[in-house]
Amino acid sequence: MHKNLEFDFANQSVIVTGAARGIGLALAKFFAESGANVFAIDSDSAELNHSLSGSTITGMVADVAKVEDVERVVNEVIATTGQIDILINNAGIVRDQVIWKMSDEDWAKVMEVHLGGTFKFTRACIPHFRKRAFGRVINLTSYSGIHGNVGQANYSAAKAGIIGFSMTAAKELANFGVTVNAISPNAETRMVGGIPESRRNEIIAAIPMRRFAESSEICPAVGFLASKEAGYITGTILAVDGGLSI
Repeated sequence: MHKNLEFDFANQSVIVTGAARGIGLALAKFFAESGANVFAIDSDSAELNHSLSGSTITGMVADVAKVEDVERVVNEVIATTGQIDILINNAGIVRDQVIWKMSDEDWAKVMEVHLGGTFKFTRACIPHFRKRAFGRVINLTSYSGIHGNVGQANYSAAKAGIIGFSMTAAKELANFGVTVNAISPNAETRMVGGIPESRRNEIIAAIPMRRFAESSEICPAVGFLASKEAGYITGTILAVDGGLSI
């Protein structure tokens, strides 16, 4: 995968949340192939074990919305490798419904996983980043977080929150050698697969490149932002969406 790009993350420890499938799984494999010690986090133990079978990636079952799970993961990574270099906050769910039919539970759960998980994992990693004066945080946001989307008030609000959180964290952590950036992808994932065909065709028609990306096509952008060479880039929102956001 992307052998010609020569990404080198040897001896670095990487946490990827929401890594049992889709973009998260592609990122976990990408960093592993680039030499990193990868810890793939997901709440779906069966899917995680199946996806990582035969790989060198360490799978860990955890709910990103639960502080105790997040702290357990971070402590285990530190106990295993002694460091955390890169955090990829990718975990997410959807509970789509128009606002007047959306339950408090569906609102809260989406916010807890997307925004809450991003906050909790970042907060837990900061002491270890500060200790080594180095860290890379890449958060996954969405076109919907900027422009909104019918039936996704909870998802859009959470993704918009991730943008604000990323910019604030970038400002707060810059003096400690830590960069915080966000990626806005537009890839063929299980979430996209659940979109009705008529709506899906409308979205594709609005994409200048006329297709969704493969999950693996998101990896080089994340890899660049995670690299040491990108140390002067922070607080950015990088669209990897085939021109959808133009």
